[in-house]
Amino acid sequence: MDWLIALVALTAMEIVLGIDNIVFLAILAGKLPEEQQAKARTIGLAAALVMRIGLLLGISWVMGLTRPLFDLSTVGLDPSWFGEHGADVLQVSGRDLIMLFGGLFLIGHSVKEVHENIEGANRTGTEAPPPAGTQPTFAAVITQIALMDIIFSLDSVITAVGMVDADKVLVMIVAIVLSIAVMMLSSGPISRFVSAHPTVKVLALSFLILIGVMLVAEGLGTHINKGYVYFAMAFSLIVELINMRTRPA
Repeated sequence: MDWLIALVALTAMEIVLGIDNIVFLAILAGKLPEEQQAKARTIGLAAALVMRIGLLLGISWVMGLTRPLFDLSTVGLDPSWFGEHGADVLQVSGRDLIMLFGGLFLIGHSVKEVHENIEGANRTGTEAPPPAGTQPTFAAVITQIALMDIIFSLDSVITAVGMVDADKVLVMIVAIVLSIAVMMLSSGPISRFVSAHPTVKVLALSFLILIGVMLVAEGLGTHINKGYVYFAMAFSLIVELINMRTRPA
């Protein structure tokens, strides 16, 4: 029964951690022509599945990423400047670097998208389509999805290994397959809903900025409880859904 409890807990955790992945996927796929969006979402989630399973099969390498690569105290930084966990903050691992640059990329991309949406709405009164010649290509969108898949997959796998003994790789793989299946089923409706409601799209982009800040904080050695972040996201979404119901047509 232990394996079943672990499977249920891991699957639920992977689905929750996959929310940001789905939102990012919906935003990027929404920039493509409608006939290409479903294909982009499928390729993106399939890549995420392959990446997560590959990382699980290389658990020893993944866990090696959490070991310090270098110590910034050797260049004159005093651990006391960074509080009681200063010594840990100054020890930089491969995971820290991936989280830091991934978070900065996510923040930069999301801020750019918010700016484009607000500027387009101000000019036309509704969300404006991108000017001719500026719409990203299918390959460019898939490349961006793949880059963020690396970040989200690494975080997901390290969290999974922290929840379950590393020798239960099969349980973790099954949990990931189940969670990706749920994400594939829900990605289409979520993408259509986000695309159809400009205010929800801006809210979703704000979520991604929040996730980016969290990744940067993790990269800098400051742990933020993801429960607080996901609660804030859920609360904001509920408020926006209520606003949509009460807003005059």
